[in-house]
Amino acid sequence: MSFTIMQKLSLLSLKADQPLITTIRNASKKTGGSTRNKKGHPRPKHRGWRVQDGHWVSQGTLLATQLTTRFHPGMNVGFGRNGTLYAMEHGRVYVTCEQLDPNWDHTWVQRNYAGREGQTIYKKFFNVIPEPQHQRFRLIDEV
Repeated sequence: MSFTIMQKLSLLSLKADQPLITTIRNASKKTGGSTRNKKGHPRPKHRGWRVQDGHWVSQGTLLATQLTTRFHPGMNVGFGRNGTLYAMEHGRVYVTCEQLDPNWDHTWVQRNYAGREGQTIYKKFFNVIPEPQHQRFRLIDEV
């Protein structure tokens, strides 16, 4: 079967008129923006009460965490450097609202309670009351 030049050109032109198959690349990932932590949205610190009024705690239990002094230590309660209140004895927690009598000569008190010198200030105090000891032992001898 022999083709003439015209026939060959017509076959070639037919092939050129057909649509060309091309590959199109799409993005494999969507545009989601940055994954960095944004400013102004820090992780929450979950400060506040840890133990409610009337609960039993053991020694060293955190009672409250705070940024400013909102709660004050009462009986058998320690005050950490960062304002954390913790139990120093085993016992039951009691939260009371008591009148505060601050030392006005202290610089920290002057900074936090400025302008309230003549006012009565009430604050929440955490107290840990130890459970009464059992009376099962008898005194045999005193040294």
